[in-house]
Amino acid sequence: MDKETKSLIKAYIEKAQEKLKTAAGLVKDGSYDDAVSRAYYSAFHAASALLLTEGLATETHRGLLNIFGLHFVKTGKIDKKFARFLSNLKDDREAGDYEAFSTIDKQVAEKALGEATEFLKEIEKILARYLN
Repeated sequence: MDKETKSLIKAYIEKAQEKLKTAAGLVKDGSYDDAVSRAYYSAFHAASALLLTEGLATETHRGLLNIFGLHFVKTGKIDKKFARFLSNLKDDREAGDYEAFSTIDKQVAEKALGEATEFLKEIEKILARYLN
């Protein structure tokens, strides 16, 4: 893997870590819609970093889910629960961002934060093989 790709992967992971930290603070503050959005973007950036290990990238959220599923879940490189986490986070983010009467409450936000945390830890574990 070239130096530029490694640098980009590291930047995505730093961004994912930052979004996750922000999500945790927003849950504490009771800003549940925004917490779920930040949790999703943590997972989004982590997944984007993982795609780079295969020379892949995408410009859409749906594309990310599809490529992640095809290249990592279906091949057995990552457990299918992580595709479910990513999909759940995307759906919750869209509900919180776009629905006038959002159903995002503390329980949903805490679940999203937990899934995003587990997702990021798993991606970081996989990426350690590529970055060391």
